[in-house]
Amino acid sequence: MQPTFTGVPGLSATPDVAVVIDVMRAFTVAAGAFRQGAERIVFAETAEDALELKARHPGWLAFQDGEPKPGFDLANSPAHLRSLDLAGRTVVQKTTAGTVGALAVADARLLLCASFAVAGATARLLRRERPAAVTFVVTGDGGEAEEDLACAQYIAARATSDTADPAPYVTRARNSGGAARLADGVRRGWAGVHPEDVGLCLEVDTCGFAMVARQEEGRLVLRAV
Repeated sequence: MQPTFTGVPGLSATPDVAVVIDVMRAFTVAAGAFRQGAERIVFAETAEDALELKARHPGWLAFQDGEPKPGFDLANSPAHLRSLDLAGRTVVQKTTAGTVGALAVADARLLLCASFAVAGATARLLRRERPAAVTFVVTGDGGEAEEDLACAQYIAARATSDTADPAPYVTRARNSGGAARLADGVRRGWAGVHPEDVGLCLEVDTCGFAMVARQEEGRLVLRAV
């Protein structure tokens, strides 16, 4: 398996196999939603699109990043997520980086979304599929987020050897600009950030499933597998 690490701006064509990474916080939140029983996550292109989907489907929930916005049920926070009952629910998710990255490679034959929470399961799925090449899409900071690159490189290492040590990769993520911004948001009292968010984003293999995105009725839909 030949790995390539790139941001959305570096994509020249749709890859055959893509792993889209957003550690802080979209795909840590997505993994947490599935762990709490969510049935599926529908990616929205815009905030307006997300709210329209929610309005057309009573019972669906809408998540967004940044400060809480009217009409949305949750900011993009893995810690705040724990207060919601998601059993059997459909979630609509719109974020600045993660969902944008997934939509950019929506036509990939195999499209995985990942964070440290599902790193091991994602690596195991790649080992089963045995693709010749995998494109890891780093979504944060215009494709240069250190926490996303560290997670991508850890998954690539785990796909080769299940004994790869996560510690160096987690340390890089802990010292990243993304982690620093979340910590600054806590200090500033931003409503969309919880003091436990960074720690939760750095927990490895808390979920035993991978997350696969496929087109369903014209929408990119994420499911736990």
